[in-house]
Amino acid sequence: MAAAVVDPVASALETHHSWVGGREVAGLAGERPATSPTTGEPFAQSSLLNASQAKAAFAVARSAFPAWSALSFRQRSRHLLALRDVLLADADELARLIAREQGKPEAEAQAVEIFPTLESLKHLAVEAEEILRDREVESDVLLFAHKRCRLIYAPLGVVLVITPWNYPFAISLMGIAAALAAGNTVVLKPAPATTLIGLRLGTLCRKAGIPDGVVNVVAVDDDIAPALVEDPRVAKIVFTGSVATGKKVMAAAVKNLTPVVLELGGKDPAIVCKDADLDRAARGIVWGAFLNAGQTCASVERVYVEESVRERFLARVVEETRKLRLGDPALATTDVGPMSMDRQRRIVIDHVEDARARGAQVLVGGEAPPGPGCFYPPTVLTGVDHSMRIMREETFGPVLPIMSVASLDEAIRLANDSEYGLTASGWTRDPATARILQERLSAGVVTINDCVSSFGEPTAPWGGVKHSGLGRTHGRAGLREMVEVKYVSEDWARRPALWWYPYDDAYRRLMSTANRALHSRSVFARIAHQLGLVRFGRFWRRVSLPSLLRNLDKLL
Repeated sequence: MAAAVVDPVASALETHHSWVGGREVAGLAGERPATSPTTGEPFAQSSLLNASQAKAAFAVARSAFPAWSALSFRQRSRHLLALRDVLLADADELARLIAREQGKPEAEAQAVEIFPTLESLKHLAVEAEEILRDREVESDVLLFAHKRCRLIYAPLGVVLVITPWNYPFAISLMGIAAALAAGNTVVLKPAPATTLIGLRLGTLCRKAGIPDGVVNVVAVDDDIAPALVEDPRVAKIVFTGSVATGKKVMAAAVKNLTPVVLELGGKDPAIVCKDADLDRAARGIVWGAFLNAGQTCASVERVYVEESVRERFLARVVEETRKLRLGDPALATTDVGPMSMDRQRRIVIDHVEDARARGAQVLVGGEAPPGPGCFYPPTVLTGVDHSMRIMREETFGPVLPIMSVASLDEAIRLANDSEYGLTASGWTRDPATARILQERLSAGVVTINDCVSSFGEPTAPWGGVKHSGLGRTHGRAGLREMVEVKYVSEDWARRPALWWYPYDDAYRRLMSTANRALHSRSVFARIAHQLGLVRFGRFWRRVSLPSLLRNLDKLL
């Protein structure tokens, strides 16, 4: 029997493992290297769980659910605050890992991965109880007015969180935190390209004292992912990623009618009005376009600028873009790091080449530099139109195409001419114009004189329309995605309900009179039929006079 060939490079790499049931589990399906997008070289590896190991995480999470969901909001809040403390203590190390594995500069990792996560943990710890507490509901129906009714927000069970490589820490931990605050347990599947960051979340939860089995992190090959989505023990799926993969997740979830939240792609427009503060607009849009090397679902991927200010705006954008420093994300002086994966850089190159071939002009950048790593320079295009892929398909890279328009109406029409609708921004000094933009732009988030930043506001819901997704994360709306809304009703009356058996002709006439007493459009007709109710003995035998007097407003 021939001896196995051992890869000396792979064997020298530090190996990281999945977290299941509060302990590290070495995967039996091989290893996957973690490759630096800066150098193109592997620097560590993760062991991959096989199908049975991965599915065991659901059994563990399900077993942990009764005890975790039984905790009070205050008890769960203490765990979230402990997790915040651990995150804060490890923030610098985490920023270095994010820079190394994903490619964003360390300062940016602190700003857009760690900062919003700290804010989210604090918000959920403080506000979850108020958002999800039981709420009494007063009946609008006079015949039900004696009942005591409430809405209960009940935990779902096991939530499967599937996260992307572009914001591998913030999206993952914010999804986990919302699920935990609502009383659910979690199985997290991190993206293959940023597995180490996902596995670090398991370490953080362990250090924070989260009970065993409440948070599980599984490193698996993508061919196992469909089995996770189709597992009947999953109560809800929260997926962030591409439209194509989101559709596959939704189709697989149908097998068990598992509800989904899908936060998908974007082709987010910015509209620069003729009265805009052009310096502010240029600086904000340049940041919104090149943040995380353009690999942000809410990146500014299209700009529509009114013709009268086009030249001045372009000059400012070019000036700001040329200031940006492309380089090693570990260096404090780097503004834009490498793209995370070469396959994504290839899409960017293709989009720019297509635009050039169709007549676009490159004002800055436009050529991938030689050498190692997945670098692509911040690029500004003009002379673009909607015949080009750069204006219709999600580029997901550091490219800013700018198109001039004749009017605000044309800008809004073109901004809405997309299958996407995640975020949009408007740049204006006029509150009336701002209101028009807010009302007419088709997007889940509209910001005025800023972009992207609402992702860092824990009270702001996050999500889109059209192909940008279903449901919401973050804020009140996002937290309520993590629960089942249950309506409960209590009836302590000793008398049988008016609508119970037996039926007879008197009951038929009673209900016919009651319908007219409550719903006739004429006030006089309603009063006449209300007085007619007094002649039915069944009405008085089963309706309390004190309750009727307390609810006379429902007769009007």
